[in-house]
Amino acid sequence: MSVISREVNAVTAIIGRELIRVIRNPVYIAISIIFPIIFIGILGGSMSQNLAGNVGYNFMQFMLIGMIVNSMFQSSVSGMSQLVEERSSNFTQELFVSPISRYSIVLGKMIGTAFSSMAMLIGIIAVALVLQIPLGGMSFVWLLLLSPLFSLVGAALGIFFISFITDSKVADIGSMLITMPQMFLSGALIPVNHSTGILGFLAHIMPMTYCVDLARAVFYWGDPIYNEIVLFNPALDLIVIVCFILIFSVIGTILFARSEKNR
Repeated sequence: MSVISREVNAVTAIIGRELIRVIRNPVYIAISIIFPIIFIGILGGSMSQNLAGNVGYNFMQFMLIGMIVNSMFQSSVSGMSQLVEERSSNFTQELFVSPISRYSIVLGKMIGTAFSSMAMLIGIIAVALVLQIPLGGMSFVWLLLLSPLFSLVGAALGIFFISFITDSKVADIGSMLITMPQMFLSGALIPVNHSTGILGFLAHIMPMTYCVDLARAVFYWGDPIYNEIVLFNPALDLIVIVCFILIFSVIGTILFARSEKNR
């Protein structure tokens, strides 16, 4: 077997492992349903009734798109943080002593985590149907096709983050600390068009901001309210997202692989 074939098989096997782990994990599936109910159904419903009366568009639909991105992003970061726990249980150590590239292992984990995070879409779509939130026809289909990209951004940020972490408890807490602020400051839940000062600065440096903006650009393309909702040119969003993926994944993978080699 050639070296390339061996590496491709390794990546494929690790991706399959991540997908199977999600399918066999009823707790994860339950969370994927409960999480959208809390944030879209309860929080979104309350904000729509009390704060969004004059926004000029369907606020629940606006929030639905943001929650899709946030769920993909947050689930991927959390999935990558599990590598720290697996490191402690020596699972990754067993992989790293196998005759495959360390980078193939991390790549397989990233892609597998990204696609596994799409299980969150089940709960989001279910909540949208129950609450009768307009899904937008083909616009929603294009958004779903784009969702793996948002998961890859989260996975890339996750591997970058855990490359500096050795304790699984710190990784769990840290993954929440780097995702929760982005959920509130990126525009996933509430508009950030008029954010200025430190809040505006934070919004502009957060990866999720560009993911949410690209998602809404795709969904509202050609809609009269497009300019009211979309912050940046979609091309800029895409370029920034790709840069985030490349920078975080390359640096994070190198540092993580080096830390494993030095164990």
